[in-house]
Amino acid sequence: MPRAEHSGYEFDIAALFDALDEKRRSLALSWHGVAKALWIQSVKLNMQRDDHPIGAATITGMAKRMDTTRQHALFMLRWLERSPESFIPGLAFDAKATALPVVDSNRRLRWNLQELYIAVDRQRREQDLTWKQLAHSLRCTPSQLTGIGKARFAIGMRLAMRIVVWLDRPARDFIYAATW
Repeated sequence: MPRAEHSGYEFDIAALFDALDEKRRSLALSWHGVAKALWIQSVKLNMQRDDHPIGAATITGMAKRMDTTRQHALFMLRWLERSPESFIPGLAFDAKATALPVVDSNRRLRWNLQELYIAVDRQRREQDLTWKQLAHSLRCTPSQLTGIGKARFAIGMRLAMRIVVWLDRPARDFIYAATW
């Protein structure tokens, strides 16, 4: 990705929703069917973990909230076989360099928040920015940024991608195939 003034690039939740809806319609699925399709991508891992599945309201609600969690977005992106960068209008990116890891049903894609925090803090220091200055630039609170390293505060997909663009790195640098 070329270095860009990050404020002009925003992860497009509406476009993600539209892509899900388009695939849903092409497969003649209900939103409950989409939720099931997302969940069964990691069916073996889910059975081991006895997790709660994604609900249809989680998917349809993102269009109203105009955001979604990082983790839910990864389920959706995996199903669509697209990178997060492909949902940032105007951002030049290399599809091969930004492709998410391919995982089997024993794994689930997860964000490595500790690595994201380390990268943010390193670049923040290199640019001689306070947490408050960086937070203002990224349109969030300082605690949202400092909490990333401790996973104390959840950040949505839109903020996660603003951070990734600011770092000038692909999201996949902070995403891994988890087995727990």
